[in-house]
Amino acid sequence: MLIDRLFRPRPVQVAGRALYARVVEQSRMPELYAGLGAPDTVEGRFEIYTLHLVLLLERLQHQGGRASETGQALFDAYLEALDEALRELGVGDLSVGKKMRKLGEAFYGRVRSYLAAIAALPEEAELTALLGRTVYEGTDAARAPALVAYVLAQRAALAALPIASLLEGEVRWTTP
Repeated sequence: MLIDRLFRPRPVQVAGRALYARVVEQSRMPELYAGLGAPDTVEGRFEIYTLHLVLLLERLQHQGGRASETGQALFDAYLEALDEALRELGVGDLSVGKKMRKLGEAFYGRVRSYLAAIAALPEEAELTALLGRTVYEGTDAARAPALVAYVLAQRAALAALPIASLLEGEVRWTTP
């Protein structure tokens, strides 16, 4: 019994992993790629995963200690998945650290940019431009306004969710 408690993950870790699983599930929805035109490439998927992660982290922000811990557990699950994905893609052990550092820099840059664009709302120009530069880089950036509408719908859906649900690892996204 004592050993079981020692090795049992903390509730915030369980919630963080569950939220990450929901990020993955939502980010793989075919409508994001077929309907909204997000590129179905490694880079495009990275951008869509990151976008959903940022939306959840933003919702958990300023909600107290447990929400902060859950957000950290969500981020940790994201990093673990990136590390695993790199290894599955055949990146060698000696290169994983360098690749993770680059991905980390990209992630933190995206977070800063997304939070600035979100702070500028209801003016959508900054968010539209950001999505055009990141998600739609090298493709049809004219599709960015549709993704902006999707992002705004997700933010509204997340805002309507009780924080207690998120702290239990439960999230309901809207359909793209």
